Amino acid sequence: MKKKMITLTIVMVMVASTLVACGGGAKYNDGTYEGEATGMQPLKVSVEVKDGKIADVKVTEHDETPEISDPAIEQIPAAIVEKNSTDVDAVSGATITSTAIKDAVNNALESAK
Repeated sequence: MKKKMITLTIVMVMVASTLVACGGGAKYNDGTYEGEATGMQPLKVSVEVKDGKIADVKVTEHDETPEISDPAIEQIPAAIVEKNSTDVDAVSGATITSTAIKDAVNNALESAK
């Protein structure tokens, strides 16, 4: 019985340690960071980090086709800020631009680690 209790305690400590290690999401250094990626054309973003979280994302330069890329340029940055992650869904019909924005943000965040 004592052996079962010790084993159960060890398992519970391991599970708790795993949950603590996985929680909280990524922490970044505060500041404003620039990133680039290529959709159909090169694209640049500015990422502001406040209190270790993504506070703002702006597409600062692009030559993407406006009618196609505009929904992604409007929606993806807001989704990234809301989720504090680039793991967001692409905008239908603007997948290439969506992916470029997420890649550019990831590139910017590399400097924020």
